[in-house]
Amino acid sequence: MGRSLRLELVAGMGIALALSASATPAVTGQSVATETTLSAEYHDNAGRTQATLTVSVLGRDGQPATGAVVVEDAGKPLAGVALNAEGQATSVLTLAPGSHSLTATYIGDPSHRTSVSQVTPVRAATGTTPDFSIAVSPATLSLAQGQSGSITASVTPINGASLTAPMFVTLSCAGLPDQATCTFTPENLEILPNASAAINSSVVFATVASNTTQAAPPRVGSSPIAWAILVPGGLGLLGLAFGGRRRAWLSRVALLGFIGLVTVLGTTGCNPLYYYRNHGPNPNLPTPVGTYTIQVTAQSSNGITATTHSTTMALTVTK
Repeated sequence: MGRSLRLELVAGMGIALALSASATPAVTGQSVATETTLSAEYHDNAGRTQATLTVSVLGRDGQPATGAVVVEDAGKPLAGVALNAEGQATSVLTLAPGSHSLTATYIGDPSHRTSVSQVTPVRAATGTTPDFSIAVSPATLSLAQGQSGSITASVTPINGASLTAPMFVTLSCAGLPDQATCTFTPENLEILPNASAAINSSVVFATVASNTTQAAPPRVGSSPIAWAILVPGGLGLLGLAFGGRRRAWLSRVALLGFIGLVTVLGTTGCNPLYYYRNHGPNPNLPTPVGTYTIQVTAQSSNGITATTHSTTMALTVTK
């Protein structure tokens, strides 16, 4: 009887422990759920609709999230933005004519789960002027220091039937961190009359890794050869200068000799510029770790007015 009671107690404790474990969620590195919100303010200007999108990502623990957010239109990536310290980000986009269903997708970080905002509908104005829109895919890119990667920038013609001559669009980027570059291939795009299909350009981002090889600092004025030239030459010129008190021409010769000596030393190892040109600079610093919002801009000009549209992408640099 006592043994049976003991088994029942142990079984009851096991059930209680199981219930307690199921009631308390396990804590993992990505256990914090998040909530993403998207708001849009837009206005029409000369037949174009410009939308200012504000994204906010907050963890269920009340703390702002970090990382990047992708703005999509009916599942198609339009832009990527990096969250600031308050878990917010802003992106300004020019929308193509027609209806849009915008959402913001938070891609998560080591402490927060992904989340998607509710759909924000936007109706963009319809005009007749030839124009274009720009989008990037993917809208986020993560690179380790020293790595390179690429995304695609797409320029889509708007009202191409109104074109009477080709429209040329130049692509560029801004907001890169130190020691990072972006290269477009091709950099210049041509939109032909009646064109409607998107024209793509490959955008390659490159970062710099940390270099452990340290260049020796310049040893200015410590060369024995330099001192072997400098000391006797200086003393000799000093003697000429004293002797030149009686002879004016000797003083002038001493001055010219001193200038020549300084010139010679300035082109040898005593000069830091000489050391720099022959031994090179100190190793470059690596691209700083972090998440950055990179602005990708497309610009066209007809010689009188310029048309500029931009989007953004989020670049994350890790060690």
